Parts: sequence; structure tokens; C-alpha cells
Amino acid sequence: MSAATLHAPSPARSGPRRRVAVVGVALSDCGRVDEATPYALHAQAARRALADSGLDRSVIDGFGSAGLGTLAPVEVAEYLGLRPTWVDSTGVGGSTWEVMAAHAAEAIAAGTANAVLLVYGSTARADIKARRRTSNLSFGARGPLQFEVPYGHTLIAKYAMAARRHMHEYGTTLEQLASVAVQARANAATNPDAMFRTPITVDEVLSGEMIADPFTKLHCCIRSDGGCAVLLAAEDHVPDTAKEPVWILGAGTSVSHTTMSEWQDFTVSPAAVSGRLAFERAGVRPADVDLAEIYDAFTYMTLVTLEDLGFCAKGEGGAFVEKGRLLRDGELPVNTDGGGLSACHPGMRGLFLIVEAVRQLRGEAGAGQVRKAGGRLPELAVASGTGGWFCSSGTLVLGRG
Repeated sequence: MSAATLHAPSPARSGPRRRVAVVGVALSDCGRVDEATPYALHAQAARRALADSGLDRSVIDGFGSAGLGTLAPVEVAEYLGLRPTWVDSTGVGGSTWEVMAAHAAEAIAAGTANAVLLVYGSTARADIKARRRTSNLSFGARGPLQFEVPYGHTLIAKYAMAARRHMHEYGTTLEQLASVAVQARANAATNPDAMFRTPITVDEVLSGEMIADPFTKLHCCIRSDGGCAVLLAAEDHVPDTAKEPVWILGAGTSVSHTTMSEWQDFTVSPAAVSGRLAFERAGVRPADVDLAEIYDAFTYMTLVTLEDLGFCAKGEGGAFVEKGRLLRDGELPVNTDGGGLSACHPGMRGLFLIVEAVRQLRGEAGAGQVRKAGGRLPELAVASGTGGWFCSSGTLVLGRG
């Protein structure tokens, strides 16, 4: 997209609440992308998502972006040649994109926007390689965080503490956590865009380099480059789209804490609230869902989010993730592209969850396509993002019907 051809979007219409659909999704180049800038990945993903939708760029009057630019999303919108009349720069970590999608869906339903483009891009892997240094994940030392920083509470340490608490409370085992990584890698094997596709075993996960007890290297997400984009539009535009729409049926958001001492229960994430709200608003139950795309920066995130979304009872996540339940042909396919553990994780992965859920519902996942009994395509999917160290959560229920 070029700033050379600006447009004035048509004003959003008011009136009865409208249904909202995801009408375009796309990935930029992902994995190892040494030659691109984050802006280039934003633009590449945006162009591809617009082409996927079949709509003209003039319909876009809303824009959401976070994590790049001095005045995000204004700087990125300028780079893309957009002048939106509705903007969002929500920043709540990895769940940003589910929360932002909920905001966009509400705006479109209410008539204050017609079509909203959400876009993300990062060269997190290339940046570290170029600077020949490791990343600092201790965050700031001001405000409430100043009381934890002296004790070395990096992001991974916070997740490790939570995992250990779940193991203590419910007997969750290292082998059960490792099985999450093994199944994510098996799902990645059929995804040509996945960064790592070679199968791994539970023993290989357990014997790896210790990063933060109990997490070895393969319990942790990879670091990649990449971007993606999602275009949401009012039902008015659906007849003009190139693909079958995927409807946003329900959305929920929630925040919990930043200071670990303010987290009431290390075994409960804010997905317990965002998930309940999303399911209630969609009028469906967890048992109705055909597949789930869940933020997985660490194996424990997958396990506890499955519990909190209601796919199994609290404390039963360890048993639930065993025996291949999360595989593409399992009882509840989870992170069907390989997730952040194997496919890609360029920083804030939440938007990738929506892209994969939409592709699965459309039947566009190729060899990694989920099929139900009789070869039917899935009808309902959940995308649930987590931000910070279980600080925030956004959950979407998506459907074809």
C-alpha cells in the first residue's frame, strides 16, 4: 500500500446492530526474515489480507495496530496509506489482538466503523541476531514492578512459578506439560509456514537445557520474525467478499494483575472470565467447540487456559492434554498450526490465533485441515490470547454459520 493514493472513507452508518464477520486474513513472510523491516511485514500482511477479502481498500475506515511506531497506530496507518476514522492501539500484551478485535466488532456492530483492519509485524528474531545480544524480559523497574525486579522476576520466571504451583496443587506432571510441546510440534509438521516441524518426544523435552524450572527450552516458545493481518467488516460487505465469512459470535475480555503478590490464585488465569463472557455472548458451550487456538508462550499456558475456558475441570488439565487430545485429529485440536511453541512467535502472537482459526473454519489449512465426522469442516472455533504473565485475556468465539 502506498500513501500516494489517499481516500476519504464513507461515513459509518447508524441504525440496528449489525453482524460482524472476519472477511480477510493473511500472514506475511514468517520464520527467518532477515531482509524485511517490521513496517514491510505490516504492509505485506495487510495487502495479502485485503486481497484475500476481495474488497476494495476504500471500505477500510478503521485501523488497529500496537507495538510499532512512535504514535501507534498512526505511524503504521500512514505507512500503509490509510486515513482511518476509527483507531485502536490497545496494548495489553499477547491478548492485545483478541481485545482489539472485540473493540472493533463492537464498533462495527454499533455503526461507528464499517471495516477494520488489524495488522501486526515484528522482526524479533532478526533484531536479536543483528545486535548479537539476548533480550531483556524483566520489563521496567518503576511502579509496582519495582518491588519484584530486584528478585529476578523475569517474565519466564513468573510463568514458571505459576506452573510449579499448579503441579503442587493438582499433581500435574512434567511429562504432561511436555506432551503439550510434543503435540504442538506434531501439528506443525503439516504446516509449511511453521519454523520447526521435526517431531520431538517427551524425553527430548524433559532432557533439554533448563531455562526456568520447570521449563526446559522446548517448554518455551520459539522466537521468529513475521506478521499477519485480519480484516473485519459489517454484514453489509459480506456479499462482496471473495471468501466465506467467519462470524464473530461472542467476545470477552478480562484483566487480572501485574504484581505477582496481587494474583489471587496462580492456577487461575483471566481466561476464566473472558472465556465465560465470550461463550455466554455467543450462546454456545465449550463442548460445542470444534477447535481452539490458544496463546502458548509456554506449555503451562495451554494447559491452564484449557481449564479456564471450561474444556476440562480445574486441576484436570494435565490428564486432559495427554493421549493426543490436542492433535489435529484429536478430541479437541489445539494450535493446529503448531502454535508459538513450533510455528511462529514474533512477539505478540494473538493475531495469529485468529488467522489460523479462520483458515480452519474456511477449510483452507491444507494438510493441516481439521475434519469432523464424515469429513465435515469445523463449525465453531475459539481464539484465546493471554497477555503479560496471565495479566490479561481476550477470547473470541468464531463460527461459519
